[in-house]
Amino acid sequence: MHPPAPLLSLSDIAGLARVQRPVVSTWRRRYPDFPTPVVEEGNRTWFDGRVVADWLTATGLGNTPADEIAPEIAAHGLIRLAEEIGAQRLVSMLGALLCLHHMDDKPLSGTTQDALLARVERMDSEDEYFLRELRADPALSFRLAPFAEELIEAAYTPGGAHEHLMAQRHRLGLTGPDTGSLSPELRRLIVQVADPLGHVCGDGTLTVADPHALCGDLLRDIVTALDDPSDSTVLAAERRADLARLVRRRLVLAGVAEFDLDVQTGTELEERMADLDLVVTLLPYQDGENRSRLHALEKIEALGDLLRPGCTAVIIGPADALVGALDTREAQIRSSLLRGGLVESVTTLPGGADPYRPGYGSALWTLHRDPVTAARGRVLISDIGARPLDAGVRDTLAEDILLWRAEGHHLGGHDPRYGLPVAVKDLEERFGEPLVPPGPPMSRIVSRTVHDRPALIAEAEVRLSEAEGRAHARAGEHGPLRGALERRVGPAPERVTVSTLVQQGRVAPVKGHRIAPEHIDPGGQVDVLGPDEVLGRAPRGGRRVDRLVLAAEYPHVLLTEPGDVVYTSSPEFGVMVDHGGSSVVAFPARVLRVDQSVRRPLTPRVLALLLEGTSSTQRPAGAVRAARGVGEVAVPDLHPDEAARLDAFLAEVDHRRALLDAQRTELDTIRRLSAAGFSDGTLAVPAG
Repeated sequence: MHPPAPLLSLSDIAGLARVQRPVVSTWRRRYPDFPTPVVEEGNRTWFDGRVVADWLTATGLGNTPADEIAPEIAAHGLIRLAEEIGAQRLVSMLGALLCLHHMDDKPLSGTTQDALLARVERMDSEDEYFLRELRADPALSFRLAPFAEELIEAAYTPGGAHEHLMAQRHRLGLTGPDTGSLSPELRRLIVQVADPLGHVCGDGTLTVADPHALCGDLLRDIVTALDDPSDSTVLAAERRADLARLVRRRLVLAGVAEFDLDVQTGTELEERMADLDLVVTLLPYQDGENRSRLHALEKIEALGDLLRPGCTAVIIGPADALVGALDTREAQIRSSLLRGGLVESVTTLPGGADPYRPGYGSALWTLHRDPVTAARGRVLISDIGARPLDAGVRDTLAEDILLWRAEGHHLGGHDPRYGLPVAVKDLEERFGEPLVPPGPPMSRIVSRTVHDRPALIAEAEVRLSEAEGRAHARAGEHGPLRGALERRVGPAPERVTVSTLVQQGRVAPVKGHRIAPEHIDPGGQVDVLGPDEVLGRAPRGGRRVDRLVLAAEYPHVLLTEPGDVVYTSSPEFGVMVDHGGSSVVAFPARVLRVDQSVRRPLTPRVLALLLEGTSSTQRPAGAVRAARGVGEVAVPDLHPDEAARLDAFLAEVDHRRALLDAQRTELDTIRRLSAAGFSDGTLAVPAG
């Protein structure tokens, strides 16, 4: 028995396929087999979710991997249920049903309400996992069983189904400071820095703890990073009883053996169960009005007491307490932690580490009992606060911390990118001041190691030499640049306004288009040329729009043709030639399209040059608009033969300018690398 299929709007389908809304409208017009609506209410159209999922899977359209479509459809059905019975209740009861299926390995469908309840009472007679959740409302438990079965079918296992449910918890409405909401990249960073495989004991087991488990995200991440989660012993504490039970179910579903799991309701771990190898935790959130930096530091102090030799703790907490300026009492506790030799590294994290509290600054501390000799008396202090926590930053920061743990200040010859090792005695001299690197973050240094920088400079020198060689070869083949330009003798060419050129059919004006900001997509296929691109303030290709979005939302847009002259008068005059074409011009930029088949043709390069040299298009300081529009600008009406000679000269100028730009790029690279190397003292100029 399947639960009712969820109904999807066109916007829902776009979200399911991970495309923009106009793309779905295009599919609907273009593909005759697009699913037909099942309900129409006013302006809203609804489609059968399962039919849509089958169609997306069969066609391969959209950006959602095929194995993620079915779980997404299941999630849409759950959203409606959450609105009906409440998110907390739904997550708890579905998790309980999934845990029951995991424990007795029997399907949840094809049974009766009484039989289901009997299974619940038999499998969890001591009420550790799911008895109270499912016995409280047997009718609702029976009603939800098909939904749990559908989740398992979509995710293949009860554990996978539960993780999909947990990934959707905020979307279902389970929000709040106790539910945990660290970004995926930060969770991956915690696992990398914790290094669970590096802490596995000689017998192949790992004991990990979290005294503030919340929904168990960090513990689950750690145990699933092992080759076999059943090799782990897990100790946890969570003050909310419902979340403690959720954590218990989640870890059993992840593969932790029941007898190797202890989750306490409260704030104290059952330390007598095993010696700890690893501690991971997110300090409890406190809102700004009630936040206590002293309280956060005292919790870290308590965590330090849990560490035995070789044990590591990874802690995420409020930045104002962990790296900010402190008053005397707070600074005394932080100073005590630093002097005690437990603090291994301190990292300021970027904003958005918690997507649901973007204004809440976070920092990461690692503690390590008995560090290597070369790390004693020092702390690795890093700052990635100004960088996005993407995969590259995450991997590099984790590498810095792990090498610091293994090698100390020698770092195996490695140059940390985002921080510096700092002596504790130097930090004591800055008592109460922010914990930041005592110099610019190493992320400003281009090379990965101190040994790389000379090699990178040498490579840039080679590329510079090659660019110079191409420039010399061009000069050798064509000789020096000689346009043979001379002072004109005799009457100057007649001048003609751009409006007249348009009336004569020699130039055609093409309007720019207003492109909505939400349709700009760096992954699109069509370049957008606006004032910033024309004026050289932004590189071409930095702004793009998807072809399907362009077709759906801007059906009357005309793309540029090769040789179109793109100009703008706002915020100042600028002009460029779009030699490649196939771009969309964004208002207030516009196009002048040259017709070279007429009797007195211009060329795009010549027209652009003549417009560029016309001062009347410039806007006076303080003016609201330019002195005259482009249509009123008068340019010399050159003879076709002279225009052709000028065009050939300009083409050669453009080619040689490109050759010089290549040299300038390499010179800039050499200068940037040299500045980094000499500022941190790792480069020198040899004598003689």
